[in-house]
Amino acid sequence: MFEDRADAAEQLSRRLMHHRSDSPLVLGIPRGGVPMARVVADALHADMDVVLVRKLGAPDNPEFAIGAIEESGWWFVSPEAEKAGADDAYLAAERSRQLGIIAARRARYSGHRLRMDPSGRTVIVVDDGLATGATMLAALHAVRRQGAARLVCAIPVAPPDTLAEVARHADEVVCLEAPAMFHSVGQYYRRFDQVDDDEVLRALEREGRAPA
Repeated sequence: MFEDRADAAEQLSRRLMHHRSDSPLVLGIPRGGVPMARVVADALHADMDVVLVRKLGAPDNPEFAIGAIEESGWWFVSPEAEKAGADDAYLAAERSRQLGIIAARRARYSGHRLRMDPSGRTVIVVDDGLATGATMLAALHAVRRQGAARLVCAIPVAPPDTLAEVARHADEVVCLEAPAMFHSVGQYYRRFDQVDDDEVLRALEREGRAPA
């Protein structure tokens, strides 16, 4: 479906062009959403930054999200948490661990850069796809809390049920594909390499935008 994240981001950009006149702020969810956010921001001639959130992983399967947490400390736990064996002690430890990762990323990603203020702006939150949607929900909450005027969720692919839940928390959702037989985000990319911190930093530091 998508060659790689750059291809998916270019396709998203074409679907988001109606926001170019809004002078939007484009926020990427680390790590995979950040290089994509750079492509979208360049196409829309927009400002770009990160929104820092982390999923809460299940005890025996850290890749399975049983909730998520955003930078302010706000978090939520899904009904699946108890079924996955996550008791109060586990959740408290997992919350603390993920907040530590968020703090370390903020220190590294922001550095000497000024953080972009979403207050009063159209904000487009970008990720490379949704499975449970936990991190996107936390990201939307974080940006809404900071006073965004309009909140747009932009992703290449997501399962229909996740998409419906996310749509309840955004003013607009742009999703290129919502396959019924969804298994994982990576299956919809020919190349789905891991994104490391260096790639995130390059995306954040690069100022090259598309011509006006």
